[in-house]
Amino acid sequence: MTIFLVEQNANHALKLSDRAYVMVNGEIRLSDTGKELLVNEEVRNAYLGGH
Repeated sequence: MTIFLVEQNANHALKLSDRAYVMVNGEIRLSDTGKELLVNEEVRNAYLGGH
């Protein structure tokens, strides 16, 4: 089953996701597991405030 989740809290959404996509200007920029995106430096700096 696929669920398309749009969530303002990126940290929360990535913790819930088996697979996640990061879109910038309508294009998929990154695709990985939620767990891997949580530790991705680019994602952390842009969406998680570098924490």
